[in-house]
Amino acid sequence: MDVLRILLAIILPPLGVFLQVGIGLHFWLNILLTLCGYLPGIVHAIWVILRK
Repeated sequence: MDVLRILLAIILPPLGVFLQVGIGLHFWLNILLTLCGYLPGIVHAIWVILRK
């Protein structure tokens, strides 16, 4: 299941974070990072998914 979340995190980072932790601090932070730059959003999303 983590492989699917990582693939979604590469395509749409906030979706991968949402599937992992729901709507919370990390979700909103990921949206902000994705808006500031696509790469920071991807890195944060993968970090959130792999740390669990």
